[in-house]
Amino acid sequence: MVKIRLRRLGAKKNPFYRVVVADSRFARDGRFIEEIGYYDPTTEPSVVKIDAEKAKQWLANGAQPTDTVRVLLKKAEIL
Repeated sequence: MVKIRLRRLGAKKNPFYRVVVADSRFARDGRFIEEIGYYDPTTEPSVVKIDAEKAKQWLANGAQPTDTVRVLLKKAEIL
């Protein structure tokens, strides 16, 4: 199953996330198919930048967003 989920980057206590499309069997920070955006919760207000075209294309092809990514997609007005 293909999922749209967060991939954690950044230092300890300083998270930075990339929004990626990945097979659900792969590790959280492991192999992925495509990177479609990023999320930076450390800034105020938090920054969400997602490529709407790619996200809509993956959703149309059956990719399932995780709960957190679903909230971010709504925030970016893609869902």
